[in-house]
Amino acid sequence: MVEPTGLRARKKARTHDTLADVAITLFLAHGFDQVSVNDIAAAAEVSKPTLFRYFATKEDLVLHRFADHHGESARVVRERPAGVTPLTALHRHFRAGLDRHDPVTGLNDHPEVVAFHRLVFTTASLAGRLARYLIEDEEVLAAALGSGIEARLRAAQVLAVHRVLARANWQKIADGRTARAVHPEAVTDADRAFAQLRSGIDDAARDGP
Repeated sequence: MVEPTGLRARKKARTHDTLADVAITLFLAHGFDQVSVNDIAAAAEVSKPTLFRYFATKEDLVLHRFADHHGESARVVRERPAGVTPLTALHRHFRAGLDRHDPVTGLNDHPEVVAFHRLVFTTASLAGRLARYLIEDEEVLAAALGSGIEARLRAAQVLAVHRVLARANWQKIADGRTARAVHPEAVTDADRAFAQLRSGIDDAARDGP
């Protein structure tokens, strides 16, 4: 009997998520570099070739959680309301993420989220792989912003702001503060960062020391 396409897709999705969940649990318990692909396959009760059919690299087992946000900034720009500038749309979107404590903003104090971010930020190979994801997002955002070097520069600046803000928020929470307590500072930092993007680096430098 031929299995229906929808059922096969759901089974693949479940296997994909199970493999990632097993891997992340092992990484958080023992450290990324201390867990091998063989360890993950054994814990998930699949073969190593099966695991690699779902994830091309060990790093992808962790960073697939960022997949839901892949191209998100470009979508925000493309789908913004009439009369709203790209930068305003991106600023509002980030602020909304802070308000709902979206993990991608770093402003989430659930212990598993904090531990997950620590894993990503403190593991060299994961940080390097994440940088490649960001480059792909940068290219997509640049295309949404226009063409030429100006669009590419602005895309790089926006995503750098996202990265710095998220890392700063996570660090404050990792140091023991709650997301609720950090929220006002996170909003202020985001507003200041996007204001600097609007005014330019020269204006910010004149206001500095």
